Amino acid sequence: MTNNADVVLEVRHVSKRFGNHAALNGVSFTVARNEVLALLGDNGAGKSTLVKSIAGLHKPDEGEILLKGRPLTSETVSDIGFVYQDLALFDNLTVAENLFAGTEPCWPRRLGGWGVVKPKAMLAEARKTLDRLEVRIPNIKSPVGLLSGGQRQAIAVCKGMAFAKDLVVLDEPTAALGLRERRNVLRLVKQLPETGISVILISHNLEEVVSVADRAVVLRQGVKVGETPATQENHERIVSMIVGGQPIDASA
Repeated sequence: MTNNADVVLEVRHVSKRFGNHAALNGVSFTVARNEVLALLGDNGAGKSTLVKSIAGLHKPDEGEILLKGRPLTSETVSDIGFVYQDLALFDNLTVAENLFAGTEPCWPRRLGGWGVVKPKAMLAEARKTLDRLEVRIPNIKSPVGLLSGGQRQAIAVCKGMAFAKDLVVLDEPTAALGLRERRNVLRLVKQLPETGISVILISHNLEEVVSVADRAVVLRQGVKVGETPATQENHERIVSMIVGGQPIDASA
């Protein structure tokens, strides 16, 4: 049993309906501190609705979502970083500008967004962030549109975690990437807990899941059907839950 002090995110009996369709039905699980949790399920399982509920884009009809033991609000959700499948990067902006888009460091700091952006300081902070994650971008003044898919994905991950204090949610972070690029992104995923940030990883690639995740939670048709340690030995159990096998709990 995970101690409450070690729980970063708790989803309690969350349900969400759209008309007569129950996108989520009583879903509950926790994310522990410094844990990589894989959220799995086929298309239509409810993963996207759950992520949007965590992000505050959907309000659950029932249940609640807690961050460090407190109800998630529009203010505290800023402590969570999100990396979506479409990356949400601006091709015409530089690497540094993308990392800080909407949260540019301004001076004097007391004026917040009303201050003046100092490009040199922003470049220095961007380089510090990339170096911390061992992301190699030769020229961070380059427009993102000129970079490879793996470099763009790595920048999206960096952007998602640059301001995250507790948790990063990654939606298919290796989709459409080459082998070397996937390895780099997966290395970043494994490294995040070492910086004190937990991860929710959404992926259809089970080989990648078992290589980086600690635990897997499986949804099917809006219902949590089970959870289990994300190990190679449990590969078939996870597949069974995804495609319609019997519910399996971590204690099974």
